Amino acid sequence: MSEIPAKATESEDPSDGARAGAAGDSAVAGATGGAMGDAIPQPRGDARTEPTNTPWGGAPSGPGDSARPRTAGASTGDPTDAGTGIGADMHRAMAKSPGGPRGGAPVEPSGEPMGDAMWQSSPPGSIYDYIKVASFSIGADGLVDQWSLRAEQLFGISPERALGMDPIEAFFEPDQRERGQRKMAEILDGREWTGVVPFRMPAAEDGEPGAEGLAEVYVMPTTTEDGERAAVCIVVDVRTLRSIETDLAASQAIFGQSPFGFLLIDTDLRVRRANKRFASVFGGDVESHRGRTVHDYLPRSEADRVAATLRRVLETGDSITDMHVTGFIPGSDDRRHWSINLYRVHSGTGRPIGIAWLGTDITSRRAAAREAAAARRNLALLNEAGARIGNSLDLETTARELLDVVVPGFCDLATVDLYQGLLAGDETPRALADGSAELRRVAFASAVSDAPFIGGPAPVAVGAVHHYPFNSPCADALRTARPQHVPAEDGGLIQSTLAVPMVAHDTVVGLAQFSRTKGSEPFGDRDRALAVELAARAAVCIDNARLYRREHERALILQRSLLPPGDPEASGLDIACRYLPGNAATEVGGDWFDVIELPGHRTALVVGDVMGRGLRAAVAMGELRTAVRTLALLDLEPAEVLSALDEIARGLGTPGGVQQATRAARQPRDADLSEVYLATCVYAVYDSVTRRCTFANAGHLPPVLVEPGESALMLDVPPGMPLGVGGEPFEEVEVELPEGALLALYTDGLVESRDHPLDEGLQAFVGALTDPSRPLEDVCDHVLNTLDTHHGEDDIALLMARVQGLPADSVGDWTLPREPRSVGRAREYARTQLTAWDLEPLVDTAELLVSELVTNALRYGEGEIRLRLLLDRTLVCEVWDAGLVQPRRRRARDTDEGGRGLQLVGLLSASWGSRRTPRGKTVWFELPLPDGGTPLTDPAEALLSLF
Repeated sequence: MSEIPAKATESEDPSDGARAGAAGDSAVAGATGGAMGDAIPQPRGDARTEPTNTPWGGAPSGPGDSARPRTAGASTGDPTDAGTGIGADMHRAMAKSPGGPRGGAPVEPSGEPMGDAMWQSSPPGSIYDYIKVASFSIGADGLVDQWSLRAEQLFGISPERALGMDPIEAFFEPDQRERGQRKMAEILDGREWTGVVPFRMPAAEDGEPGAEGLAEVYVMPTTTEDGERAAVCIVVDVRTLRSIETDLAASQAIFGQSPFGFLLIDTDLRVRRANKRFASVFGGDVESHRGRTVHDYLPRSEADRVAATLRRVLETGDSITDMHVTGFIPGSDDRRHWSINLYRVHSGTGRPIGIAWLGTDITSRRAAAREAAAARRNLALLNEAGARIGNSLDLETTARELLDVVVPGFCDLATVDLYQGLLAGDETPRALADGSAELRRVAFASAVSDAPFIGGPAPVAVGAVHHYPFNSPCADALRTARPQHVPAEDGGLIQSTLAVPMVAHDTVVGLAQFSRTKGSEPFGDRDRALAVELAARAAVCIDNARLYRREHERALILQRSLLPPGDPEASGLDIACRYLPGNAATEVGGDWFDVIELPGHRTALVVGDVMGRGLRAAVAMGELRTAVRTLALLDLEPAEVLSALDEIARGLGTPGGVQQATRAARQPRDADLSEVYLATCVYAVYDSVTRRCTFANAGHLPPVLVEPGESALMLDVPPGMPLGVGGEPFEEVEVELPEGALLALYTDGLVESRDHPLDEGLQAFVGALTDPSRPLEDVCDHVLNTLDTHHGEDDIALLMARVQGLPADSVGDWTLPREPRSVGRAREYARTQLTAWDLEPLVDTAELLVSELVTNALRYGEGEIRLRLLLDRTLVCEVWDAGLVQPRRRRARDTDEGGRGLQLVGLLSASWGSRRTPRGKTVWFELPLPDGGTPLTDPAEALLSLF
């Protein structure tokens, strides 16, 4: 603080003289209450009136009060020096004055004289640290003769410029100067005066006009050592007072009107002041909280944490924002949450005086945040469930996918049970009203331990079949299709369990159980709804998998029923075959193979593949296979069979059949590709007598031939167009197969996959056929084990045949001239050959039937006649001629003498027929061997049956 420099007096006491100082920058509320409560006062009319606030609370001094100024220059105004400050100067001046209070020295309220401590500087935080107070003195000539440092700071005028300056002329407006001169005269006449005075700073040296201001002035008359009258002026900046008043109002608003809890905590971490909001929450009035600590409001652990934070704020000055605190309020057991903001509070001199605590109740906000977080977690869980559940069409896999989603994100333990009937492939059980039908545990997952919980229900192993008691919550959930809460067992680790029925399309397919262990939050209504949604999604996927499994199994049954049963047998061939369906994740394909016995100990070998999957492809495959067998019985050439199949395949996708498909093919159309049936097929006819094989190919992979002692090779058979495309003829290739050669027909699933291109697969297949002399069953197994046949992407069909031609002694072949006696010669050839083959029981029947066929060839045929007998598993007789007219069986009337020859052939033979050849036709019949188990027909009885 500044001192007012004074002239030397007769007294040498350092406490003598009048001293005035300037105060600080800001104020504490209670210290400035009196000054802030008054409006701007007018100059007092009574010159004898003194200020109401005297340093020691005595009566105002009279006009005779005086001070003996010291002859010193402007002091530094250090508040720590003894005897400085405006309060001390006023005390000294008034104490030295002849008219001092009660005419004596300053006294304590108790009446005892006050010591030197009264004149010490004000402690830090005093009002004079906040209020801008300045002092100067006016000599007997009305000019400034003393100017303090605070006056220099307040008015911005240096002491050199201020000394000798007329304050009226320097600070007053021209229209106020006359009045100011009168007041100055009154003051110098010994009268005190106080009031608010507007003033203007003197113009700067550069001529710029000074700023305007408002000051509260307290003028006290004094007497110089020469006995002349002078005055001491105390000046307070009114703007600072108004600022302090505003700050006090804001402080009062915070403590009195703030909707947030507010505390002022001192350096001992005790409450110095609390507002009404805080008191309303924790009870009592505002004063009852003074002196308390955080341990009086919070649990011990939380209070220790908060106290440590308060110390850190007090020591470092770092503020704390949004610190979450948990506790309880009086009279309630509900846990509350607060957001606390802490910052250090300083005095006007910058000294830390405490910590400000601003608290907001965020319990509802935390609850809303938890609800929002739970909703986001549930949405994320549902999103994850949509992405992860249902990726497989397997029932057990889908159940495990559900548990992978819910454990541990939703619960600690989960199981899935499905009805046993559904897993067995039956239709959805209808007799499950009581909820106690058999179920199979298909999935189990735990985030805690796989061991059963102590005190819990008896564990059910995965794969075990069980049922729930009728009165159990699980049975009730299955019965009502509503989730049920399962009570926890005493002493167990499970705290809460939900039994949720898995409902798909209004049908309960199983039960899912979700459990949480102790220490986890029990299931709530939101969790219950989420569990129902998760179970419903999984149930729909499981029901889809069930429907797919049912269709897959039906298609597989259909496909297998259309394949040759067991190991096919053929004349002159050793045959082995394999069929591998795709895995459960892929639909059934349209692969098929067939072995068809043809007349004359010939065999048709067929392998095909319908493009597409599922039941539709299996049905199309069945239709094509049936058509192939029908066309094969007509004994058509391989190219003709494929041409007819092509027409049939085009008719499969057209409601009008083949004719409609043919007409539509001639017109532009926008075909629906889903209704177009395409297939590839290779058709081969093998003659065991000549060991020649004729191939025709419709877009299929080439056959592979392995000759004895040679490497495997792919036969060059023109591929042609797939069946169902139409418009292109098919070519035939005839190949002579050596004895012991190995022929392999196959589908693309054997040689092609995503990991292995077709070329690589074909080379691998050819390389696997290294030892054709091994048994065919072993060769098939070797091929399947060598190639990548476990990819499950497509069906695999493999047909292998080893050539074993008919021996020469099992064939009888004669050429007969076209004359009547050739009939008798044919009977003789037949009898001789059958006798050589030890087939005497067939001699009579064979002679009769050979006679009939040769007779027909003579009467209705052309060219020379050829007779051929073939012995293998049956006896076949063929009669060849150059005529193109096919024999036609008709029913003879009773009066007809002829026309019964073919009827007789049909009665006595196991089968008969005719086929076209490149040079005519062949009529044949077949007789079973005597040891074949088939009874022979008596020719006499057959003849009598015709009449």
